This record gives sequence, structure tokens and C-alpha cells, in this order.
Amino acid sequence: MKIYTKTGDKGQTSLIGGTRVPKHHIRIEAYGTVDELNSWIGLIRDQPVDAKAKELLIEIQDRLFTIGSSLASDPDKSKMKIPDLKEEDVVLLEKEMDRLNESLPEMRSFVLPGGHTTVSYCHIARCVCRRAERAVLRLSENEFVAELVVKYLNRLSDYLFVLSRAVSKELHAIETPWKPRM
Repeated sequence: MKIYTKTGDKGQTSLIGGTRVPKHHIRIEAYGTVDELNSWIGLIRDQPVDAKAKELLIEIQDRLFTIGSSLASDPDKSKMKIPDLKEEDVVLLEKEMDRLNESLPEMRSFVLPGGHTTVSYCHIARCVCRRAERAVLRLSENEFVAELVVKYLNRLSDYLFVLSRAVSKELHAIETPWKPRM
């Protein structure tokens, strides 16, 4: 199987279901940003994070492929069976955030991203996740997007923030509070 098809050389691509759209279409932007997020999650997984986090990051990457499949499908024409998100996927993120938060110091201000490379990767992934969420919301203004996709991305960005704080603590990195200049 060749990886290149040459069918996109004129700026068009196909959705699952066969519909051709411009590569700048909001649907392509949405699933492309989810794909970018998945790559950042992979980079975090390659860092010194604990085994439980690595296991959950693999699960998250799988869910992001599920989301990407959903976004890459023409809701009106695709007959292909694709995986679905489940409410339990959101609950898993919430439970893990609750577990991590139990051992973290109380937040008294915003924190500046940084302190360790791994912490910074978590913050970058969080920002890309928010961008993916915004793209999906723009898409949902005119086309069907499952509600759970938006909910999952929203919760995932929260999880990535909590993960950044947990990794910061685990690696003894300094968490720098934001002190607004007045």
C-alpha cells in the first residue's frame, strides 16, 4: 500500500464517506488539530512521567483517534462503522483529576507554564487541546458534532493542566505563580 495517493495535490481531500472538501475546511482543521494534540500527548508519554500517567495517556491517545475518526466522517454520507466516545471516558478523566488533586498544594493564583520540559509539554498540549475544542465548536455551528466530543476535549484540557501540576510536584520543579503587575 502506498502512503501517497496524489488525490490531494489540488488542495482537496476526502472525508470518510467520500465527500471532497478543501484542505482548509473547518472539519479538516478540527481533526488536524486533534491529530496535533495526539502527537503532543505522545511526546508527554515519552517523558519521565509515572506508569499510571503513561497508561492513561495511551488511553487518551486512543480516544483522540476515536474523535478524529468521528470528525473525519461526513455525517450525511458515511456508512462506515467508527468507534464512539462514552460518558465513562469523561468520567475517567474527572476521577484521575480528583485523585491527582488530592496530593497537590492548593492553587492561590495562576501559574506560569514551565519549570521543567515535561511540565511545559503538558501546557503546550493543554493549549492545543483548547484550540481543538474551539475548532470543533466552530464546526458544530453548521454541522453535526457529537456533544461528547466537545465535553471530552474540555475535560482533557483540564486534565492536562492538573497533570502539569502533578508532574511539576513529582519532578520537584518550581511552580511559579503569576504575580500581575499593578
